[in-house]
Amino acid sequence: MRPFLKFLSSLAENNNKEWMDTNRDWYQATRQEFLKDVEVILKRLRELEPELSAFKPKDCVFRQNRDIRFSPNKDPYKTNFGAYFSPKGKKSPGPGYYLQIQPGNSFFAGGIWMPEAENLKKIRKEIDYSGAELEKIEHSAEFKKLFSGIEGEKLKTSPRDYEADHPYIEYLRLKSFTVSHPIADKDVNSGNFINLALDGFGVMKPFNDFLAKAIEEVEDGSGIL
Repeated sequence: MRPFLKFLSSLAENNNKEWMDTNRDWYQATRQEFLKDVEVILKRLRELEPELSAFKPKDCVFRQNRDIRFSPNKDPYKTNFGAYFSPKGKKSPGPGYYLQIQPGNSFFAGGIWMPEAENLKKIRKEIDYSGAELEKIEHSAEFKKLFSGIEGEKLKTSPRDYEADHPYIEYLRLKSFTVSHPIADKDVNSGNFINLALDGFGVMKPFNDFLAKAIEEVEDGSGIL
């Protein structure tokens, strides 16, 4: 039985430094359990993404403290446990795999959220050239079984340089490129979320590969033409 949801529920009800200081040992013990599960995920995910061999669990898990400097919400702590697995690192602009554990709101996800302007331009260029490939990924039976589709905020009109009747205009209008699937609390408690997330990550790998190919830098000039 995983302890995550009980701790996170209590934290959500007592989101203040005094409570956290009093319950520091409980937090540390629960975080260590999460790190152990992340280690299992990381070990198996390396089979899909060998570059992840360079990372340890703590490199993938987000801090519990919130950055409240520019937020109207001044709660000091996140009420979820989150881990992000990207071959280029947690702060990479490239695609990755995400896991969130939170009472009633656990899920696994992947892709790129709100890429910077230059990378968004590259992704749109790849869609312009190879939209059929992305469409094939999204419409595959395995993909459709897990994901409702490629998600993200969209432009109200077509982006600059692309016609409104472009065959892949719905992809081109996206400002984020993500997929996600919920995880039930019972699967968190049982630990089954590990297998569910890993299966999901396997299904989304071609999607992440498409995004990675779009934004990777070609230093020697190969692949430009």
